[in-house]
Amino acid sequence: MTDSEIRNRRVVEIICNAFNDHDVNGILKHFAENSVWVLSRGTPPDGLTVHGKAAIGEMIRQRFSSIPDMAWEIHGHWAGGDRACSEWTVTGTEPNGDRLEWLGCDLWHLDPEGRVLRKDTYWKYAGSESKTNIGC
Repeated sequence: MTDSEIRNRRVVEIICNAFNDHDVNGILKHFAENSVWVLSRGTPPDGLTVHGKAAIGEMIRQRFSSIPDMAWEIHGHWAGGDRACSEWTVTGTEPNGDRLEWLGCDLWHLDPEGRVLRKDTYWKYAGSESKTNIGC
C-alpha cells in the first residue's frame, strides 16, 4: 500500500470510531466542505444525497438523536488509491420501536489531503421480497 492509501484507510477507521462514539465533530473534521453523502434510503437509483459538511452534520445529529443506541460493528476496511471501503453491521432501535440490524458498507472517496469528498452507504435489511426477486 502507498502512504496515501495507508492514511486513507486510517482516516475511515477514525471516522467509524467517531460514529460509534456519536462524536459528530470528530466525524466532520475529516469531511471536505463540499462533501457529499449518498444515503441508502431515498429516491432511486441514488437514495437521498446530502450536500455539504454542514448539512451532513445536521443529518448525523438527527440520526443520533432519533436512534440513540445506534452502533456499528466493524468487519474491515480497505483502501486503494483515493478510494476506501468500510464493512460493518449497524444495530439500533428506530423511533417506531423497530430493531435494526443491517449488514452494510460505505464506499469512500477522499481528496489528496485525506478529507472525505463522498460517502456512499449501502445496506441489507430484512423486508418483504418481491416475487420478481432473482437473488441479485
